[in-house]
Amino acid sequence: MQYAGPLTKEPGLTNEWMNRPAIISGCPPGLEYLTQLDKVKVEQLVSLVEAFTGFERNNKYVLRNANNEQFLYAFEDTDTCMRICCGNQRGFKFHIVDNLKQEVMVISREFKFCAGCCWCAGCCMCCSFEVRVEAPPGNLIGTIKQKGSFWKASYDILDEIGNVILKIEGPCCICDGPCCPCDNEFKLLTSDGMAQIGNLTKEYSGFAKECCTLADKFSISFPMDLSVKAKGTLIGALLLIDFMFFEQSENGEG
Repeated sequence: MQYAGPLTKEPGLTNEWMNRPAIISGCPPGLEYLTQLDKVKVEQLVSLVEAFTGFERNNKYVLRNANNEQFLYAFEDTDTCMRICCGNQRGFKFHIVDNLKQEVMVISREFKFCAGCCWCAGCCMCCSFEVRVEAPPGNLIGTIKQKGSFWKASYDILDEIGNVILKIEGPCCICDGPCCPCDNEFKLLTSDGMAQIGNLTKEYSGFAKECCTLADKFSISFPMDLSVKAKGTLIGALLLIDFMFFEQSENGEG
């Protein structure tokens, strides 16, 4: 699907575009960019309406390479009632488009009333968040499943047939906000959990942005030779982590 209109430009910013690579056999169309990358920068765009009124808006993110060249844009498509009533616990759907406005991925999470608590996530499926990543839309390439834990946040990254290919382990304590000038690192581990091969990091955005908005900055680091489907699925994992830990409203409500 192709979207019309200026979807990828935030007012007041000048974007540099990453050149689109040639088509690669076996690679989902539009994800060829990821074959050239071992790091992705993800920046949530500031919503002035949300900053000044507290009214929850659909999230939007720009994805860039290490040279700050944009190659993908993610925008949420969630109805107003779900956003207002459920906050960061809401089900969501993200459309991921490239610089030609071609939709290349869909990332979705169903709403689960009892999900979210790390302690309860291991009890049953209804207590565990699950995110599906499709590329192109309708073609599953991976799934992220929240795992039960009494200490650190824990996730399994599954391939399209349900095999665990990677794990993610959160920090002991998540410190976020204008007075916490530190990064929060989630370790990217091998499928057996024995070796770290990368990370998903929420970066400190500066006092003013942390104080006044929920617009966050992240980065994902992974091996260059990691499969493109796994790299795409990690983008979905980052969105899940953002919603679970860094989308809390200023008054502490979800």
